Amino acid sequence: MPTPREAILAALHARLSTLPATALRGEVLPERVSGEGLLILRDGEPGEPEVTLSPLAYHYQHRAEIEAVVQGADRDAAFDTLTASIGAALAVDRTLGGLCDWVEAEAPKPVDLPVEGAASLKAAVIPVVLHYSTDDPLG
Repeated sequence: MPTPREAILAALHARLSTLPATALRGEVLPERVSGEGLLILRDGEPGEPEVTLSPLAYHYQHRAEIEAVVQGADRDAAFDTLTASIGAALAVDRTLGGLCDWVEAEAPKPVDLPVEGAASLKAAVIPVVLHYSTDDPLG
């Protein structure tokens, strides 16, 4: 049985997989980006939890990251569509099926990346804060 942290990250990846863009988890940037774009979920940092003692619980604000990448002539519009679709997918159920208390994405900071011999990439890291509690810091 997966830990709460792994179950939440797997549910987030599954939610991203419903989008037209290719959704990977923890992979390296491939050589080619599909026309719909590419999303790479990075597990990120759970950070220091707040602790309550009765009953014992660890309350995390885990910062995962989604790397969003598009390529092609109409990068700006494609990037806008991709980031909007991420926001819409998260808004459908901010608890990821009851696995966490709240999921909130932060605004991306896009950059243009030149690629030798190909169309430039437009990419950004989108921080996603996962609020959840567990009774074990290793769980």
